[in-house]
This record gives sequence, C-alpha cells and structure tokens, in this order.
Amino acid sequence: MIRRLSELWTASPVGFWLLAAACLYFVVMAVRLTVIDIRSHLLPNRIVFPSYGVAGVLLLAAAVLASFPEAGNGHAASAALFGVPGLAALAGGVVLWLFYFVLRFIHPPGMGFGDVKLAGVLGLYLGYLGWSHLFAGTFAAFLLGGLWSLAVLATRRGTMRSAIPFGPFMLAGAAAAMVLLPA
Repeated sequence: MIRRLSELWTASPVGFWLLAAACLYFVVMAVRLTVIDIRSHLLPNRIVFPSYGVAGVLLLAAAVLASFPEAGNGHAASAALFGVPGLAALAGGVVLWLFYFVLRFIHPPGMGFGDVKLAGVLGLYLGYLGWSHLFAGTFAAFLLGGLWSLAVLATRRGTMRSAIPFGPFMLAGAAAAMVLLPA
C-alpha cells in the first residue's frame, strides 16, 4: 500500500489523498471492530455496512484517477483488471465474501455471518492491491487465528469448543498484507 501511495503522489495527487483517506478509514474501522469483536463476539452492521460504501467509493475513485496518467503511455492501469479501473477491488470483495460465505455454509458454528460481511470489505482493500494481496491477507488471517487458538489451548484458557472472535485476525491479516507486501 505504501508503494501504491508513493506512485499516486507523483501520478495523481487527488488519487493519493483518496487512497490515504481509504487507509485512514481502514485503521479506524479495524480498531473499532477489533475492540467490539473481542468484547462481544459481534461485528456490528452499523460499522461494516457503511464500510462497503466508504471503501468502495474511495478505492474506486483512486483507481480511476491512477489509470488516467498511464493511459497516455499505453500501459495497463496498475489497479485495473481486464482494462477496467477498479474492477480488481470489486472482484476481490466478491471473491472474499463468497469464500467466507462458503466456509460459513459448510460449518455454521465455526464462523459468524459478521465475519462473512467483513470479508467483503477486506476484499475491496486487498483486491485493490492485487490477487496476491487477497490470498496473502486471507492466509495470514487463518494463520494468526490458528496460532492464537493453539496458544489458548496450550495455556488451558479454552477448549476445542471455545469461541474465538475471528474478526481481529481477519483485520490483522489484511493489514499485514497491505503493509508488508509490495503493491
């Protein structure tokens, strides 16, 4: 994400500020949802649903603005998929939502529907950066959640049937992919 921001600074300052606003929104959303999910095992719709609109508008606008300078050079837009700016972000949101929906459908007690709804938002952010980010962020979420579960079991603070909020791990995995992987 940092590299994408630096590219936008020179190519499209307005796009830079839109992407910076999307990143700031992600941080605020992530902190709020993490605290709430740890306390109550809920990811409230009043935070998740508006995040689709905020993230979607900011990321799609940044993708469109990023594609204009490159169009004159004959290069494909950096945030484009099949030549349509921002489609990668939308596709990422749909793919990740469907993946978590299938997991919820297969084993309902293992995942709440709040996690499914949050997956779509995270898919927008990760899809904007590319498919490798989408896969890495998803993998990191399950890796972090699994390690935490093992720690809970090892310290005997829970059992195999203990409920663990997964939203914080989803958010941490997405954040790690956004910050650590080059765009």
